[in-house]
Amino acid sequence: MEITQQCVVALTWTLKDTLGEELDLLDDPAEFLMGGHDLLPIIEEALLGHAIGDRLNLQIEPEQAFGDFNDQLLFLEPRHLFPPELEAGLTMEGSALPAGCNPNAPRDAFYTVTDIYPEHVVLDGNHPLAGIAIRISLRIEGVREATEEEIGSGSTGTGFFRIQPLHDAQPGDETLH
Repeated sequence: MEITQQCVVALTWTLKDTLGEELDLLDDPAEFLMGGHDLLPIIEEALLGHAIGDRLNLQIEPEQAFGDFNDQLLFLEPRHLFPPELEAGLTMEGSALPAGCNPNAPRDAFYTVTDIYPEHVVLDGNHPLAGIAIRISLRIEGVREATEEEIGSGSTGTGFFRIQPLHDAQPGDETLH
C-alpha cells in the first residue's frame, strides 16, 4: 500500500542535530495518522507516495519544525511555589502552574523545569528542539487504512515530538516521542 492522506503509517527513526549528535532513536515502530496532526507537515509531504521498506533522510530547519528559540518563554519563578519533589526535566502544563507564578506565562504552553536553585526555578516554555535544525532518518515499517475514529480525532494518539506532562513518568522516562 502506498502512503496517501488519511492512512496510518508506522515509522522508526533516528533523529540527529546538524552536528551528528543523536537526539532520539525510535526502534519500535510507532503509528501516525497522515493528514491529521500527528506529524510535521514537511514529514507528511515527504512520506506521500512511499511504501513499506522505504527510507527517507530529511533535514528540517527550525521554522519547519519547532520554531526558533524564544527567550520570552523563559520564566524565573520562586522555588517555594513548587513541591519539594520537583526535579529538573519534568514538564508541566501552563494551566497547572502554581498560583503566584508570572501572570505573563502563557497558560496554554507546556513548561520544562530546566534548573532548580535554592530560591528559584527556571521554566522553559520552548519545545526542547526549538531553534535546532534536525536530521531525521525514517524507515517506513507499515502502512494501513485509518479507522473512522482515527480520522475523526485527527490522530492515532501518538503525536510527533509533542511535549506531554509527565504526570506518571519516573525520572529518566522523558523522551521526545
